[in-house]
Amino acid sequence: MPDGTQHDDFETGLTTDDQLDLRTWLRLLTCANMIEGEVREKLRTEFDITIARFDLLAQLDRANSGLTMGELSRRLMVTNGNVTSLIDRLVGEKLVARRADPDDRRAQIIELTPGGRRAFKIMSQAHAGWISGLFDGVDRKNLEALYRNLARLKTSLNADNTPTAG
Repeated sequence: MPDGTQHDDFETGLTTDDQLDLRTWLRLLTCANMIEGEVREKLRTEFDITIARFDLLAQLDRANSGLTMGELSRRLMVTNGNVTSLIDRLVGEKLVARRADPDDRRAQIIELTPGGRRAFKIMSQAHAGWISGLFDGVDRKNLEALYRNLARLKTSLNADNTPTAG
């Protein structure tokens, strides 16, 4: 750093003259990246699974009757090619299975196997515990206020991205 000090994150490297919205966004980004890094590492070391595969299992867990590859791609916001490689790996691990879509012979339905459902339940319980532990330093009242404020931000962002007529 030019001033001879080391900064732990982006926002502390900014001066107080910088805009509060920019510093807040950078702090939010830093926290999200730190949380994701912790979760990524714990998933890898404790379950030998990537966060992408965990996210895919979570989507399937929420969908009782399985999802098409296209729907998984949409929900995960990745390409069909990315989903295919994730599915191939999870099929090999016997966590998910493919079956023909009865309404469209060209499509496949992906669903959790019974073993996949059991494994995901264990992983998701651990995941919930990790997240809870990462937020231990924030008291309940402040956490609730943060949640409400992030909801306001999300609403504002959605309103800003709404196409206008004309």
